[in-house]
Amino acid sequence: MTIQETRQPAIRVTLMPRDTNPHGTIFGGVILSYIDQAGAIEARLHGADKVVTVAMEKVVFHAPVHVGDLASFYAELVHVGRTSITVKVVVEVAPARGCEPPTRVTEAEITYVNVDGAGVPTPIRPAP
Repeated sequence: MTIQETRQPAIRVTLMPRDTNPHGTIFGGVILSYIDQAGAIEARLHGADKVVTVAMEKVVFHAPVHVGDLASFYAELVHVGRTSITVKVVVEVAPARGCEPPTRVTEAEITYVNVDGAGVPTPIRPAP
Protein backbone atom coordinates (compact mmCIF):
# COMPACT_ATOMS: atom_id res chain seq x y z
CA MET A 1 0.00 0.00 0.00
CA THR A 2 1.37 3.45 -0.90
CA ILE A 3 1.27 6.55 1.25
CA GLN A 4 -1.32 7.99 -1.15
CA GLU A 5 -3.70 5.11 -0.32
CA THR A 6 -3.32 5.44 3.44
CA ARG A 7 -3.16 9.21 4.02
CA GLN A 8 -4.70 12.46 2.98
CA PRO A 9 -2.35 14.96 1.35
CA ALA A 10 -0.63 17.46 3.63
CA ILE A 11 -1.39 20.15 1.01
CA ARG A 12 -3.50 20.37 -2.15
CA VAL A 13 -2.99 23.28 -4.53
CA THR A 14 -4.40 24.37 -7.88
CA LEU A 15 -1.49 25.89 -9.80
CA MET A 16 -2.13 29.36 -11.21
CA PRO A 17 -0.81 31.42 -14.15
CA ARG A 18 1.44 33.45 -11.81
CA ASP A 19 3.39 30.21 -11.15
CA THR A 20 4.41 29.62 -14.80
CA ASN A 21 7.79 29.88 -16.43
CA PRO A 22 8.37 31.23 -19.97
CA HIS A 23 7.62 27.73 -21.36
CA GLY A 24 4.09 27.77 -19.96
CA THR A 25 4.66 25.14 -17.27
CA ILE A 26 4.91 25.61 -13.51
CA PHE A 27 8.27 26.74 -12.13
CA GLY A 28 10.13 23.93 -10.35
CA GLY A 29 10.84 26.35 -7.51
CA VAL A 30 7.12 26.77 -6.87
CA ILE A 31 6.78 22.99 -6.51
CA LEU A 32 9.85 22.90 -4.23
CA SER A 33 8.29 25.54 -1.99
CA TYR A 34 5.12 23.48 -1.57
CA ILE A 35 7.20 20.34 -0.94
CA ASP A 36 9.00 22.20 1.86
CA GLN A 37 5.70 23.36 3.36
CA ALA A 38 4.12 19.88 3.21
CA GLY A 39 7.18 18.36 4.88
CA ALA A 40 7.15 20.97 7.64
CA ILE A 41 3.47 20.24 8.33
CA GLU A 42 4.29 16.54 8.72
CA ALA A 43 7.27 17.35 10.98
CA ARG A 44 5.00 19.30 13.31
CA LEU A 45 2.63 16.33 13.53
CA HIS A 46 5.55 14.32 14.93
CA GLY A 47 6.63 16.68 17.71
CA ALA A 48 8.68 19.40 16.03
CA ASP A 49 7.70 22.95 17.00
CA LYS A 50 9.62 25.31 14.74
CA VAL A 51 11.67 23.79 11.94
CA VAL A 52 14.25 25.07 9.52
CA THR A 53 15.14 23.22 6.33
CA VAL A 54 18.62 21.70 6.33
CA ALA A 55 18.56 19.55 3.18
CA MET A 56 16.30 18.44 0.38
CA GLU A 57 17.55 15.22 -1.17
CA LYS A 58 17.58 14.60 -4.92
CA VAL A 59 14.54 16.08 -6.58
CA VAL A 60 13.83 14.85 -10.11
CA PHE A 61 10.88 16.17 -12.06
CA HIS A 62 9.32 13.31 -14.04
CA ALA A 63 6.55 15.26 -15.77
CA PRO A 64 5.55 18.90 -16.27
CA VAL A 65 2.85 20.60 -14.24
CA HIS A 66 0.41 22.91 -16.01
CA VAL A 67 -1.81 25.84 -15.04
CA GLY A 68 -5.01 24.58 -13.42
CA ASP A 69 -3.57 21.20 -12.45
CA LEU A 70 -4.42 20.00 -8.94
CA ALA A 71 -1.20 19.09 -7.14
CA SER A 72 -1.37 16.86 -4.05
CA PHE A 73 1.61 16.74 -1.70
CA TYR A 74 1.69 13.53 0.37
CA ALA A 75 4.08 13.45 3.34
CA GLU A 76 5.32 10.65 5.56
CA LEU A 77 7.78 10.46 8.42
CA VAL A 78 11.12 8.84 7.61
CA HIS A 79 13.19 9.44 10.77
CA VAL A 80 13.16 11.41 14.03
CA GLY A 81 16.47 12.23 15.66
CA ARG A 82 17.16 14.26 18.78
CA THR A 83 16.85 17.67 17.08
CA SER A 84 16.30 16.68 13.43
CA ILE A 85 13.45 15.08 11.55
CA THR A 86 13.30 13.69 8.00
CA VAL A 87 10.13 13.57 5.93
CA LYS A 88 9.43 12.15 2.46
CA VAL A 89 7.07 14.12 0.22
CA VAL A 90 5.53 12.68 -2.95
CA VAL A 91 3.81 15.01 -5.43
CA GLU A 92 1.00 13.82 -7.68
CA VAL A 93 -0.85 15.97 -10.19
CA ALA A 94 -4.35 15.54 -11.59
CA PRO A 95 -4.85 17.35 -14.90
CA ALA A 96 -7.20 20.32 -15.03
CA ARG A 97 -8.92 18.84 -18.07
CA GLY A 98 -10.10 15.29 -18.57
CA CYS A 99 -10.55 12.30 -16.34
CA GLU A 100 -6.98 11.02 -16.35
CA PRO A 101 -5.65 9.53 -13.11
CA PRO A 102 -3.07 11.52 -11.10
CA THR A 103 0.56 11.31 -12.21
CA ARG A 104 3.54 11.28 -9.85
CA VAL A 105 5.63 14.28 -10.87
CA THR A 106 8.36 14.32 -8.20
CA GLU A 107 9.36 13.32 -4.68
CA ALA A 108 11.96 14.38 -2.15
CA GLU A 109 13.25 13.71 1.35
CA ILE A 110 13.61 16.82 3.45
CA THR A 111 15.62 17.07 6.66
CA TYR A 112 14.61 19.76 9.13
CA VAL A 113 16.14 20.86 12.43
CA ASN A 114 13.85 21.83 15.29
CA VAL A 115 14.90 25.23 16.69
CA ASP A 116 13.94 27.54 19.52
CA GLY A 117 13.08 31.23 19.23
CA ALA A 118 16.77 32.14 18.93
CA GLY A 119 17.36 29.60 16.14
CA VAL A 120 19.29 27.19 18.37
CA PRO A 121 18.64 23.47 17.73
CA THR A 122 16.34 22.07 20.39
CA PRO A 123 15.13 18.52 21.11
CA ILE A 124 11.98 17.31 19.41
CA ARG A 125 9.33 16.48 21.98
CA PRO A 126 7.52 13.16 21.45
CA ALA A 127 4.21 13.54 19.65
CA PRO A 128 1.14 12.68 21.75
